[in-house]
Amino acid sequence: MKCFGVVMAGGGGTRFWPLSRQSLPKQMLNLTGNDLMINEAVDRLNRMVHKEDIFIVTSALQAEAIAQATDERVQRDHILAEPSARNTAACIGYAAIEILEKYGDGVMIITPSDHYIQDVDALTRTFEKAVEAAEKENKLVTIGIKPTFPSTGFGYIKQKANDAIPVKEVLEFKEKPDAETAQKYIASGEYVWNSGMFVWKASVILEQFQKHIPDIYEDIRKIGAALNTPEEQGTIQSVYSEIRRISVDYAILEPASRLGDVLVVAGDFPWSDIGSWDMMDQLHEPDQNNNILIGDTLALQTKGCVCYSTKKLIATYDVENLVVVETDDAILVCSRESVQQVREIVLKLEEAGRSELL
Repeated sequence: MKCFGVVMAGGGGTRFWPLSRQSLPKQMLNLTGNDLMINEAVDRLNRMVHKEDIFIVTSALQAEAIAQATDERVQRDHILAEPSARNTAACIGYAAIEILEKYGDGVMIITPSDHYIQDVDALTRTFEKAVEAAEKENKLVTIGIKPTFPSTGFGYIKQKANDAIPVKEVLEFKEKPDAETAQKYIASGEYVWNSGMFVWKASVILEQFQKHIPDIYEDIRKIGAALNTPEEQGTIQSVYSEIRRISVDYAILEPASRLGDVLVVAGDFPWSDIGSWDMMDQLHEPDQNNNILIGDTLALQTKGCVCYSTKKLIATYDVENLVVVETDDAILVCSRESVQQVREIVLKLEEAGRSELL
């Protein structure tokens, strides 16, 4: 069965403000020093999927920039523009109906645009196992990551204990735990990190939509009926913005796992979900004082800081555990412990009508 690659690239990356903006979201940044995050995500899929079978789902505001950035990698008509952000259930449903109606059924390999994975060979082997399971079992397959430390920043998947097989039944999805609970998860050996990467047939995920979220299924079905007709774009514009906001995890994976319809393949490779400034040490080697220094920086008596300069010198003295980011029109200073709250700055700027900074 044919494989299709789908990159979810609709996020605004607000926790990477001020570098990430609506016109230049996180997936359009070169945070690794190698290439744009969106291009790295596409290149990883290209190991399993032909170029002409890769799709990107992004916001209408970002669609043209994404198309230009990925011009040699992804066909322009495979850039699916969301009129508004409706979370991952709508995003995946849109991609599934597009594939099913225009190209026929196939296995979808779905990945976010903001992961950092160096061992692409190991990722490809994991995808191969997941594709085989999705074809054979007609179930939903999620990619887990074997945990290397008791993270409190990732969700967890409890899998059915059976060391003899690489594809295991999912028993339960767990939210981000506290430190004590995360330690118990690791000690038990029953849990893997939830990577947010999925593999399933387009037809199977739409059947699960019909079963668990029939209201969203009806919206997706309306879009599907209009595809390949003159009403296609108008229907997408009118229907999509009315779709209920919910993640595919809450909407589909959690209830489906209670019915035994979800499998997990655990990948054994270094993996990072690059969501905020404190994750830069996953992309760059810290100096002897555990600082990440990018651009024009001078760090004296400085420990555990992230300093990111685009033009001006950032000079620090006698500080610890700070994030300092300089751009043309804004400077961010916060503690490393508070980076998850950077999005609150963006919300305040929105409330104040400071659109030039968004």
